[in-house]
Amino acid sequence: MKCTDRFHPSINDFRDAFYRDRDRIIHCSSFRRLEYKTQVFINYVGDYFRTRLTHSLEAAQISRTIARELGLSEPLAEAIALAHDLGHTPFGHVGGDELDRLIKAKHSPNGFEHNFQSFRVVTKLEKRYKDFDGLNLTFATLEGILKHSYPYKKPFLSEWFDEVFRLDRHPSLEAMIVDHADEIAYISADIDDGIKYELITFDTLQESELVKEVMDEAKSEGYEEGSKLFRYRFTSLLIAKLVVSLIEESKKHIPKSKKILCKTIPASEPLPICYPSELATKVKKLKKILFTKLYRHHQIMQKMHAGKMCIRGLFEALTAEPRLMPDAFYERCEKEKVYRVVADFIAGMSDRYAMKLYRELYGYEL
Repeated sequence: MKCTDRFHPSINDFRDAFYRDRDRIIHCSSFRRLEYKTQVFINYVGDYFRTRLTHSLEAAQISRTIARELGLSEPLAEAIALAHDLGHTPFGHVGGDELDRLIKAKHSPNGFEHNFQSFRVVTKLEKRYKDFDGLNLTFATLEGILKHSYPYKKPFLSEWFDEVFRLDRHPSLEAMIVDHADEIAYISADIDDGIKYELITFDTLQESELVKEVMDEAKSEGYEEGSKLFRYRFTSLLIAKLVVSLIEESKKHIPKSKKILCKTIPASEPLPICYPSELATKVKKLKKILFTKLYRHHQIMQKMHAGKMCIRGLFEALTAEPRLMPDAFYERCEKEKVYRVVADFIAGMSDRYAMKLYRELYGYEL
């Protein structure tokens, strides 16, 4: 199967196949719902916080830049980036973790995994055609959605996935770009949001050598620490430093061929899209600091606990009485596992809708 092939026939027009994928993703309902899905901060607390939608747009912009500078497919990288979070539940990672725990506890060892859920969204759950389910995306875009986050082999993926997508091999270089762009986007945005709402400070973050280097660069340009402009400039310089370093290092390792390389590079080989080793170590340390100082902050933990309780309450109520779901989901329960239909329903909710439904079912707010 060629990278631009689809599993179902598609009418060609003036657009590149991957631009057509991008357009189908942007116009689907699952993409619109990302506007009210939590990235890190519960989005109804303040209108400044990034959501899954703004994060996806930022990741797509960074992906396009890197792909263009490496001479790779810009629209393919953009399409994968825009779709990579479609399977996320409400309330960020804590929602997906709780759904995974609930399914494994009583129903199936396969649990819930948001990357695979993104794949299910674009191949099964979105309904746009009368003859088949999904958005009818190209092979390369589907492979990138399924495999952009390493490692790719999962116990719940059937032999069909291994035969078609070769899980023992890396995805396209564009998919690898998205994995890094995703990381760059959320690290920079979470620092920006965290400092904006005084959950962390630059003093705390200076435990990171990478942060200190970028702060010194901002100061050398005349920006005063503590000012709003300093935060803006820091964020911009951090993104630029990571993007430029990634591009320069990756140029040393990527194959000379500029063709889209799906399922060609053995997974045992190092990823050719990479940082210099020293910078990679600094990024890992910064992520650890953010985990302990920001993501585990008591204000965030309190909101996330409420989100986890909401997911738990909805799952228990809906699996016990599937008729509480809309007809389209209830009818699926006759042919499919009830817990999986419920998981699809919950994963597709926005934070606001999940809280609203919880209040209607239990009579009080969390």
